[in-house]
Amino acid sequence: MFSGAGGLAIGMGNAGFRHEALLEWNKHACNTLRDNKNRDYHHARHWRVVEGDVRDFDFAKEVSGHINIVAGGPPCQPFSMGGKAQGHNDARDMFPSAIHAVDQLRPDAFIFENVKGLLRASFAEYLEYVLLRLTYPQLVKLETETVEEHLGRLERAHTGGYDGLIYRPVFRLLNSADYGVPQKRERVFIVGFRADLREEWSFPKPTHSQDALLWAKWVTGEYWDEHGFTRDERPAMSAALRKKVDKLRDRYGLFGPDTKRWRTVRDAIRGLPEPSPGVDFWASHRIMNHEYRGGAMSYPGHTGSEIDEPSKALKAGAHGVPGGENMIRYPDGSVRYYTVRESARIQTFPDDYHITGVWGEAMRQLGNAVPVGLAEAVASSVQKQLARSKQLAFS
Repeated sequence: MFSGAGGLAIGMGNAGFRHEALLEWNKHACNTLRDNKNRDYHHARHWRVVEGDVRDFDFAKEVSGHINIVAGGPPCQPFSMGGKAQGHNDARDMFPSAIHAVDQLRPDAFIFENVKGLLRASFAEYLEYVLLRLTYPQLVKLETETVEEHLGRLERAHTGGYDGLIYRPVFRLLNSADYGVPQKRERVFIVGFRADLREEWSFPKPTHSQDALLWAKWVTGEYWDEHGFTRDERPAMSAALRKKVDKLRDRYGLFGPDTKRWRTVRDAIRGLPEPSPGVDFWASHRIMNHEYRGGAMSYPGHTGSEIDEPSKALKAGAHGVPGGENMIRYPDGSVRYYTVRESARIQTFPDDYHITGVWGEAMRQLGNAVPVGLAEAVASSVQKQLARSKQLAFS
């Protein structure tokens, strides 16, 4: 549901799930999904792309057989730090539609993703409401009820006992960089299993860390060696950074952190030629979406992403126009816009996946996308739990 450019769908596919349908209303995102299906991208070969309002989709008629999982990223604008933050008063709040799908399909599990803003104190009551609605999806809101009255009925069911369909949702704020995505992008994931399955599950542990990146840069030097820097070419360490590195040495001793290092912008774009005005990299190198975009400027609040750090979170921007943060910042202080392909790599989309539309529209799709690597980390953990449960059931 709310498939967008397909980041969550690809991550789910990488985890071993096969899609029954991809639901999306935005025509440009649907063009991307269909284009990759037509290009025979391996996960997209059997995609059934349904363009339209999810509220008009008849799950009873359109979906047959048992559905293992419902997944999606309900539109985040109602909770976004950069939006109007109207929550359930925003017409774009699609959590009710996500919950309706769970009610109709009764999947083994669900995965929903949203922005960090959902955890604001001002949304605490609404988050409780969403979690209780996901716990008891068949306790639908009556036309005569307010949200507050419905919340009270859900709370009474939760404390007094309930015999209908029940899920056990948990949520956590995850940083994409901690799971190998070259981007510091924080997102809330809500995962739930059907209660009768009695699954014991927790979010996967981080696999990457900032400490490991600092260690690779300033203790072993492996990071600079990987990218072909001589000792003289490496940046100088500031006094503040030196103190931080000294603390790392005290904490880890000789062997360093046991995680992989955070991936940086330089890691992400490695192997891509530097974009140049007027150069067609599809014709010359068979690289899709790698067109130069001029006009990048650094100004307060929009300074770009340091090339030797994970990228700042890509932004879709107001009215579809990406903000100034969608830029690389080089050590000399110069900046340039990411190409669409570089942005796709930062979101861990594969190179053979095409993002359709002009630069601004393609960047909007990527700015709204779930990072493929983060989606895969969560989905793989859920898939393994469901697979173990099935093995136990038949053993």
